Amino acid sequence: MPCTRAAIYVRMSTEHQQYSIENQTAAMEAYAEKHGMDIVKTYADGGRSGLSLRGRAGLQALIADTQTGTPEFTDILVLDVSRWGRFQDPDEAGHYEFICRKAGYRLHYVNEQFDNDGGISGTLMKGVKRVMAGSYSHELSNKVFAGQCRLIEKGFKQGGPAGYGLRRMLINEKGEEKGLLKRGEHKSLTTDRVILVPGPPEEIEIVHWIYRCFVEDGRTEGEIAGLLNRRGIETDLDRDWTRVTVRQVLTNEKYIGNNVFNRRSFKLKERMVENPPDKWIRVEGAFQGIVPREIFTEAQSIIKARRRKWTIDDMLLCLKTLHAAQGRLSCAIIDGMEGIPTSTAYRSRFGSLLAAYEIIGYVPDHDFRFVEINRHLRQFREEMVKGIIDGISESGGLAQIEPDSGVIVVNGEVRLLIIVGRCRKTAAGSLRWRIQAGLKDADLTLFVRMDESNKNPVDYFLLPSLDMETGEIRLQEENGLEFDAYRLGGLVSCFRYFNRTPVREEF
Repeated sequence: MPCTRAAIYVRMSTEHQQYSIENQTAAMEAYAEKHGMDIVKTYADGGRSGLSLRGRAGLQALIADTQTGTPEFTDILVLDVSRWGRFQDPDEAGHYEFICRKAGYRLHYVNEQFDNDGGISGTLMKGVKRVMAGSYSHELSNKVFAGQCRLIEKGFKQGGPAGYGLRRMLINEKGEEKGLLKRGEHKSLTTDRVILVPGPPEEIEIVHWIYRCFVEDGRTEGEIAGLLNRRGIETDLDRDWTRVTVRQVLTNEKYIGNNVFNRRSFKLKERMVENPPDKWIRVEGAFQGIVPREIFTEAQSIIKARRRKWTIDDMLLCLKTLHAAQGRLSCAIIDGMEGIPTSTAYRSRFGSLLAAYEIIGYVPDHDFRFVEINRHLRQFREEMVKGIIDGISESGGLAQIEPDSGVIVVNGEVRLLIIVGRCRKTAAGSLRWRIQAGLKDADLTLFVRMDESNKNPVDYFLLPSLDMETGEIRLQEENGLEFDAYRLGGLVSCFRYFNRTPVREEF
């Protein structure tokens, strides 16, 4: 009797180090051998949360393949219900399983104590397991949040840049200073903590000047930003000042030494929300402030007195009026105009500036859809870099990112650069990807080819810099052995390349 052809799905999340991809694979290989199955394909999501389908290219590819009707396999193996996903709505987990089952594919939960055969007991147990899987993430989120609040109350900073005029100081468990963290650097020891300290005197003087301009001279944020830019002074992120960045200096309590947390929430992959002040975690005098408290309080009174609650109709009317006056719209034009909402406010209310433009009937001279695509690709790359660092660590390697170059240093020896390749369609309908080769900053380049929608990865190429010619490389849908020799089916194999194997020393 021929073996049943099966595919396996494995997922590794950062909070479950014990469920490594290797262990999951071994368990499913044993299950397949016991039940007369032949594993013909592997779908993997390394370093990915199971809270949603977003960002899980492996599961997305599995579901998509089941809908094509390709008879490569008939059964799907997954370690347990939680590996399939920790969806907060158990019906979502059932929905994705139903899609596969309706297409003729049976899903096996290898380590569960029930048979997924549609029986009453198995169905009940599966429902309970789905609720438990989602509940675990909710409880873990609450525990992490509680831990963050305790650290905030002790005066430690939780993530994010220091801000103009301030710096992040790394301290050990005894409270002893270990040194300033540069932009993009993070603590390497779990016992270390981060606090804010005053920055260079010249930056502190600029902060004082901003407050004097606002409180004493009555200048607006936009006017102050213009003066700073004309003086050639950049923000802490090496960018031009805007009324938004000036407003951040004028309103953030860290400038008077307060440690404030939970002003915004982004829990369990849900949409970010602005929390009311009564839900903020505030510790006064946690840091050494660089702005006198009375001046800060006066600035808040000025801002509060002119604050206005914008309705959707008001915001759209402002946008229409600005368009009529300027003839065109852009982020810079909106943020440079006093008395109207910021571009950030429009994005928050309408989802994007382009959505707001569409409502008022404004069509930009250029097609700015690439802006939204590039924003998604940047976010995807950030998530992917984190997943790769976690995946390499999970496989026994050591990975750290260089803040200046963005290169991942693996095991202190190999420099790995991640490039997410945007997909472009030619006039003839063919798909193309471009990569700048010969990069001196890296030994290896992991190039990710995105699909036609530029939302999900198609595949990965691990390119050695020594083997690549300088200049631009253009990839097609089919590239021949020259490039396909470097093609990876998934990130799991990439992780294994960096796994250290101990070698016995002979004497």
